[in-house]
Amino acid sequence: MNTLKSRLPYVVTGVAILALLIALAATLTLVIPVGRSAQALSTTNALEEQLVSLYTAANPSVVSIVVRQPLTQTAQIPELQLPDIPGMPDLPQTQPGQQPYAYGQGSGFVYDTAGHIVTNNHVAGSAEMIRVIFADGATRDATLVGADPDSDLAVLQVDPAGLDLRPLALGDSDTLRVGEIVAAIGNPFGLDGTMTMGIVSALSRMLPAQSTTLDGGRFNITDIIQTDAAINPGNSGGPLLNLNGEVVGVNTAIESNTRQNAGVGFAIPANTVRHIVPALIENGSYEHAWLGISGTTLTPSLREAMGLDAGQTGALVAAVSENSPAQSAGLQGGSREVTIDDMPARIGGDIIVSFDGQPVPTFDTLVGYVNEAAVGQTVTLGILRDGQMITVQVTLGGRSQVSR
Repeated sequence: MNTLKSRLPYVVTGVAILALLIALAATLTLVIPVGRSAQALSTTNALEEQLVSLYTAANPSVVSIVVRQPLTQTAQIPELQLPDIPGMPDLPQTQPGQQPYAYGQGSGFVYDTAGHIVTNNHVAGSAEMIRVIFADGATRDATLVGADPDSDLAVLQVDPAGLDLRPLALGDSDTLRVGEIVAAIGNPFGLDGTMTMGIVSALSRMLPAQSTTLDGGRFNITDIIQTDAAINPGNSGGPLLNLNGEVVGVNTAIESNTRQNAGVGFAIPANTVRHIVPALIENGSYEHAWLGISGTTLTPSLREAMGLDAGQTGALVAAVSENSPAQSAGLQGGSREVTIDDMPARIGGDIIVSFDGQPVPTFDTLVGYVNEAAVGQTVTLGILRDGQMITVQVTLGGRSQVSR
């Protein structure tokens, strides 16, 4: 009882302070300009209407893709191991004694009125049966027209007869800025017609390509768009759209320990689609240019180890591949190995500082320039070698020489 009496004044004081804070909050609410609140509400409503219009216009062009693949192949493609495919009860089942198959699902979008559908190579590139389901429920069997493991793009084709095909326009992915609002439409977990919204989180990321070199290395897909729009298994191959309804990317991967959205998704840029898809339609494949070097970005530690100026930038050549365009042009790899930050590093090689007159601040920049070039194209490299600036002409080869 004494304890209660001793605490009572503090309880009363606490109630009084709480009442004062409530009154103060009410006063502050009253002095917020009404116009500002109305403006914020108007902006929110405008964005909502824009997103609704975007979905209404774009969703009829987004398709669900069902594939059947030998189980030994799909074991390498986790996304294609979804156990249930809603709306597809008529799919043939594996019979006793037959090669075991697995069914999976991805997304895609209408590219033209001829029935071409763009999706990911890892969704349909090695499938032996492909079926496309449109937003209105129309279903068509599809054929693989072309696929490119090095960009993770593939093109399917369906018979356009009787279909209301509405191609999506490609936007200019080079004009994207971090912070822009984007939306993904696809079929996560088989839930067709799902739209998620986010922003462009980062630009110029790199992802490993699916093909490997003869010595076990991997090429990279450059200029990848990073987004926090929710992307989950089944979204792959679907469009990433700007608020104008233009495709700015093709959703292709997520960074997650659980194989579910963790706020870090990746999309192949629309300008890569614009560059490669026409070749897939015409030729069935795309030949990427190849320089034939391995290396890294010149860092402060590397600059110090090589005695270079503090402001020197470029792509350091660590090694030159045998029988490569780089070797034919006389490019030089590292001449000695040192330890930097407890890691071995090969230094002393050429430093590439420009590519056809364009600066090369990082190794990723150089890879991007090569990816945009054509096989057989002769380019001029600006090189810092033994403290002297020189230029070297290189005729680029094709990756098929070293890919498998």
